[in-house]
Amino acid sequence: MSSPNILIFMVDQLAGTFFPDGPADWLHAPNLKRLAARSARFANAYTASPLCGPARASFMTGCLPSRTGVYDNAAEFAPDKPTFAHHLRSSGYQSCLAGKMHFVGPDQLHGFEERLTSDIYPADYGWTPDYRKPGERIDWWYHNMGSVTGAGVAEITNQLEYDDEVAAKATAKVYDLARGKDARPWCLTVSFTHPHDPYVARRKYWDLYEDCAHLLPEVPPIPFAEQDAQSRRIFEANDFENYSITAREVQRSRRAYFANISYIDEKIGEVMEALEATRQEAVILFTSDHGDMLGERGLWFKMSFLEGSARVPLMIAGPGIAPGRHEAPVSLLDVTPTLCEIAGMPSEAVTPWCEGESLLPLTRGAERTAPVRMEYAAESSQAPLVCLRYGKWKYIRCALDPDLLFDLEADPQELENLAEHPAHQGTRNALRVKSEARWDLQAFDADVRASQARRWVVYDALRQGHYTPWEYSPPREDAYRFMRNHMNLNTLEEEARFPRGE
Repeated sequence: MSSPNILIFMVDQLAGTFFPDGPADWLHAPNLKRLAARSARFANAYTASPLCGPARASFMTGCLPSRTGVYDNAAEFAPDKPTFAHHLRSSGYQSCLAGKMHFVGPDQLHGFEERLTSDIYPADYGWTPDYRKPGERIDWWYHNMGSVTGAGVAEITNQLEYDDEVAAKATAKVYDLARGKDARPWCLTVSFTHPHDPYVARRKYWDLYEDCAHLLPEVPPIPFAEQDAQSRRIFEANDFENYSITAREVQRSRRAYFANISYIDEKIGEVMEALEATRQEAVILFTSDHGDMLGERGLWFKMSFLEGSARVPLMIAGPGIAPGRHEAPVSLLDVTPTLCEIAGMPSEAVTPWCEGESLLPLTRGAERTAPVRMEYAAESSQAPLVCLRYGKWKYIRCALDPDLLFDLEADPQELENLAEHPAHQGTRNALRVKSEARWDLQAFDADVRASQARRWVVYDALRQGHYTPWEYSPPREDAYRFMRNHMNLNTLEEEARFPRGE
């Protein structure tokens, strides 16, 4: 297929550490395991920024937050930033989004022609951090440890209701695409909010992990004073002092998280079943926006460059893409140029707007030597943090903090900071030079502060008087569905049927 259909599955807060080569053997995820068996699997894939909004804007544009301006979960995603939806649309694709993408601002499409659901998160500036008030905790929207103490079983939650709808709408769309009303190839993005906390799961999935051997973290809690500076800020942002977390609560949280991986696997299976039933072919990409520390070293959720938070699963299956595992570090920044190459677009049409590289050469045996870059300038931080994953090394820099340097081959749990070790000063200095060549932290900090200050003024003003929300509500065009008198009733049933009658 010169311009194949493309089906993208994105989930939320799924740690790549549980996908060393597709789903870990002990996970009950039959649909994702079948997909992994025929996929190029990237064992060391990383988010561009370990928080929903910035990660997703980077996923869609191939650019870091310092270039998109989406620094946090309340920063506007400007409508002039080219996304893969824009590129594919220009290349002749029809495009559709079902589910979450955490767009902030009046543009809630960003190149998609159609959006099947609302988002689950707010589209305004209400979640803006404020570097002018270091250490201030915004209780009504920051994470707290209640997600851990409240872990357990429920048959319906806010998030289950949302993802049930996303799967139903996406499945219906796959059937509709099979009817062939539009001759263009299609790109359908299906984006779920699970297994993001709160850690609450339906009983049928919870019961799958009754005897799971992975309900406690590999690394036990590290005392607060021995944590790195950003980890201490994360603890404080998560209000850890007001909670006493028990081993049972940790086990219940992890059990619910694993259960929700199985729930999402089933939802993905529903969409895949519709694709197979309608005999449509598509390149399939599966990933997450960021990970979850899930109790490792006492940390939860994301906001960190540590592996549990920053690493994501990434798999691609399709005609001409050889299955297999790839070890080279890669990034969500690479998704946009990869999709554009799959669509047959010339690289020069995409590279001016994108910082990533296509993953397809790796699947054909090429080597990747460029470092993976990450940024963080959102809740829990007090100045931007930047990170390079270069070969086996991870180097983290922040103007407020001592450097961090980890050898991920010798120390996969990142327990020994080598930044001050005499034997590793050459490596540290080389990586610092690379980091300084890419980032001016003082200028980055000034840009973030200016953005935050503007948004606080605008948000306060827009909450006065009549409030006009930016949230997206999909139109219901019932006048054009089922049977209506402006339609040709002689052909209606035949055109709505797949496969067609004899």
